[in-house]
Amino acid sequence: MNVTGSTGLLDTIVAATRASVACRERSHPLTSSDISRQPNGAGFLEALSSSAAPRIIAECKRRSPSRGILRKAYDAAAHARAYADAGAAAVSVLTEPTFFDGDPRHLAAARDAISIPILRKDFIVSGYQVIEAAVLGADAILLIVGALDDDDLRDLHRAADALGLAALVEVHDEIELDRALAAGARIVGVNSRNLRTLSVDLGVTERLAARIPDDVVAVAESGIRSADDLRRLADRGYDAFLIGERLIVEPDPGAALRALRSAWSA
Repeated sequence: MNVTGSTGLLDTIVAATRASVACRERSHPLTSSDISRQPNGAGFLEALSSSAAPRIIAECKRRSPSRGILRKAYDAAAHARAYADAGAAAVSVLTEPTFFDGDPRHLAAARDAISIPILRKDFIVSGYQVIEAAVLGADAILLIVGALDDDDLRDLHRAADALGLAALVEVHDEIELDRALAAGARIVGVNSRNLRTLSVDLGVTERLAARIPDDVVAVAESGIRSADDLRRLADRGYDAFLIGERLIVEPDPGAALRALRSAWSA
């Protein structure tokens, strides 16, 4: 299956990513010998399935294409530390530079600040990025099914496995979910945001829940605003939740996460 005929923002971001990665690969080639810390992909998987509920992947993100600048005073290391202190199961760090104001150095800084698992949130299209994620200190990477053909999806998933990285495989509809499972995904994220139009529909997340096998960790992504949302999605079968904008726009993102977790228990 080939996704290059599709249109929209996703394709624009993927094209920009390929160009950016090609430049980095020429200027700073990497091999597995450059990895100084063994990625803890198993720890990421365990955190999403056996840590204290609600299991939240709290996201460090300065900007989004839909809302623009989310946080002017952005410090990925400080936010990651605050999330860890507030009980996050894991932390996600945006490293995509053009559309999200991310930087690979943000992930390295977060790694130095916390010990809990870190997800590299980016548009991974190249084996170079997989090695780069491990070098930076990630424990998991995001693989977006809509951005990859079946061969690339399978190859990148295997490359992550070989390095000890977990892969959160993101889908938005039934066809993408089938492709993710065929590629061997053990962690599936259902994104309620359509990356081509940026529209958000939690109904997508609810609809796909029943199709995710019990032995696959299910993660609900985007559009989660309240403890009621968490409970409703947990009742549908989701094991963990990735939350970004809801937290990072607050004056104190760590306090916002703590309050959300407390509301879950209330």
